[in-house]
Amino acid sequence: MAKKRTQARKRAGANKKARAQRKSTARKATQAKTRRQRVAGVAALPAKELEQRRARALEIATRLKRLYPDARPELNFSNPLELLVATVLSAQCTDERVNQVTAYLFQKYRTAADYMKAPRQQLEDEIRPTGFYRRKAELIQQMARALVEKFGGEVPRSMEELTQLPGVGRKTANVVLGAAMGIPSGIVVDTHVQRVARRLGLTEQKNPDKIEQDLMQLLPQEEWIGFGMRLILHGRRVCTARKPKCEACALEDLCPKIGVATAKKQTATRPRRR
Repeated sequence: MAKKRTQARKRAGANKKARAQRKSTARKATQAKTRRQRVAGVAALPAKELEQRRARALEIATRLKRLYPDARPELNFSNPLELLVATVLSAQCTDERVNQVTAYLFQKYRTAADYMKAPRQQLEDEIRPTGFYRRKAELIQQMARALVEKFGGEVPRSMEELTQLPGVGRKTANVVLGAAMGIPSGIVVDTHVQRVARRLGLTEQKNPDKIEQDLMQLLPQEEWIGFGMRLILHGRRVCTARKPKCEACALEDLCPKIGVATAKKQTATRPRRR
């Protein structure tokens, strides 16, 4: 009898070990697949899975269009130069504060040459409320000088030329080209777009440029400008960083909520401060 119990325990132990090995193998395979996708992006997905993700992305874009039909930057501007300056000022600052500053700034500075010729201390004082004003004033004047010397004082109309300007990366260039010129050069990817796109399962990437490439693969070019703007608004109003309003979200049935359940669980189990 004792011998049979011993054999049963051994079999149970062997079965448990085999199950653990199968789980470990499956986990490693999933991790390897995720790593491959992060390297190559959605383009590396099997054809059927890529088409399914494209269809879901298009449905998301359609619903966002209904929610935010007139999506545009919440920064005030009337021409490409104003939007370029406002976007530089918006780093680590709210759009509302930037709009308060630019209400005066845009009346005083009409051209790139105006910014270039302004006394540095004066410009710093005028943009001080936006924070990091010394660095921002330096970037604005460097950018203005480049516009005057290389482009005749006009904001260029291509990604390649815009990103030659000091302080201008793909995000800023996409904002200006899309919102001020109507040119679909790419998709704006800020912190909101990074967060929401990953939660929606549209990308596994973490790098903004790679996220943009994934989204561009999923959506037709005519959707690029509006999609980025709408995802930003959705991230600000509904899919917020700490407490996303999933129950009120028009995309809930399309969203795998990647990272959301984990965040809620961690919040719920965190001990109170005393």
